[in-house]
Amino acid sequence: MPRRLRPLLILLPALLLSGQALAARDSLIMCSEASPEGFDIVQYTAATTADATAETVYERLVQFAPGSTRITPALAESWEIGDDGLSYTFNLRRGVKFHSVEGFTPGRDFNADDVLWSFQRQLDPAHPWHRLSPRGFPYAEAMGIAALIERIEKLDEQRVRFVLKHPEAPFLANLAMGFASIYSAEYAGKLLADGKPAQLNVLPVGTGPFVFQRYAKDAQIRFAGNPDYWAGAPKLKRLIFAITPDPNVRLQKLKAGDCQIAVYPRPTDIAELRDDPRLQVLELDSLLVAYIGINTRHPPLDDVRVRQALNLAFDKAAYIRAQYGEGNANPAVVPYPPTLWGQNPDLKPWPHDPERARELLREAGVKEGLKLSIWTRPGGGPTNPNPGIGAQLLQADLKAIGIEADIRVYEWGELIKRAKQGEHDLVFMGWAGDNGDPDNFLTPNLSCAAAESGENQAGWCDPRFDALLRQARQSRDQRERTALYRQALAIFHEQAPWIPLAHPKQFTAIRQGVKGFVLSPLGSNNFTHVELD
Repeated sequence: MPRRLRPLLILLPALLLSGQALAARDSLIMCSEASPEGFDIVQYTAATTADATAETVYERLVQFAPGSTRITPALAESWEIGDDGLSYTFNLRRGVKFHSVEGFTPGRDFNADDVLWSFQRQLDPAHPWHRLSPRGFPYAEAMGIAALIERIEKLDEQRVRFVLKHPEAPFLANLAMGFASIYSAEYAGKLLADGKPAQLNVLPVGTGPFVFQRYAKDAQIRFAGNPDYWAGAPKLKRLIFAITPDPNVRLQKLKAGDCQIAVYPRPTDIAELRDDPRLQVLELDSLLVAYIGINTRHPPLDDVRVRQALNLAFDKAAYIRAQYGEGNANPAVVPYPPTLWGQNPDLKPWPHDPERARELLREAGVKEGLKLSIWTRPGGGPTNPNPGIGAQLLQADLKAIGIEADIRVYEWGELIKRAKQGEHDLVFMGWAGDNGDPDNFLTPNLSCAAAESGENQAGWCDPRFDALLRQARQSRDQRERTALYRQALAIFHEQAPWIPLAHPKQFTAIRQGVKGFVLSPLGSNNFTHVELD
């Protein structure tokens, strides 16, 4: 889950990544699949960044119950929604303390000023911190949050009210997402006064269960359990992310005891993991989609016939067998899995039909030998377990219809940065739903606002599609929303800005003795309730 400020570099004893470290019953090492883009979560969208920030350091007004999309209180103890759906009043939790880190000790508890600062920074161009975020606020921008919120009012120290311009069905669930994390306004003020605003992306301060300690670039992130956590100190006194992009190496480290949790093993390795009595494999039908974004800003990919030809050319059944093995993924037709409401049952997968693909290319005036680039990442994650194999399969299928494609491999953060800038032709990407609402798959990835911000890697903006999403968000009737999404999905399918690939299952392998770790359908990894036996 680019553009990263220089982290705090440290020298780490080899002991920390060895099996000896596991002797401590209050320390846990998790082998993660990629480096975070940074530690100022509102500037980023990658799941790896969210795990290292929103799931450890920061919290939001509301949160999702472990292993579900059910909304529960967090920094807000309770809330009231106006009858017209335009006002949300939050009663804030008292006695919540921000973290103390090198150079900063909070002088007060969490209050309404922190909520206002955290949102106004993203929404108000005149806010002193708005322009100090060089990457912008991709989630807030892609979801049109500034156009939604009329104002945020501080009623008193412990109450805030959001007033919307129009009803927004997923608004409360959206506030449980990473971009809605609450920062310390006091800490931000100190950084600005000291002339060190970049420190916010290097040394994060939140109210969460873990306190950031240090980051060794592309190697390790260290956290300490927060003894002052409002919900009770976590069982883990130390939490370490061992950054391990290669899934084979993650597997080896897990078996050797160099980590107790290894995320996103390759589906083809699951049988081997289940045969090991020292290990347990957790499995979940998550809200995931794997896809190839087609950059509609690059001719001739702006021609719908060419995009349809690409969908017809790629043998997705062969791809799914090679990537996920038997029974570990379902073929994708639209941007979100069939387990989520709002599906269009009339839509069928594009068949594998190279001959029809060639006909469409001829109709579009595309000559033999068209050159395209295929972008992918090294290592692998839940939506792309073996990037090299996937890219090679696509390359071969395109060659069969007269398209010459070269494969370009970029480190995950660099891939995201360049794709946001629109440099690619075809890019392998994936998405994990953030809140259990269909809108979360559509608006952040395919809306016109997302195309403008760069988060929509297809650069696709269809006014008809966009209007249907807007209508669906503003309705509080799920039946009406379902009908609108069915229309929108039909447009998506016909216009083909993606090659939808699969809805993979989510796997995580853990060593025996790890308790309290729960897979989330949202694809996040949270360690608040984890303990070691």
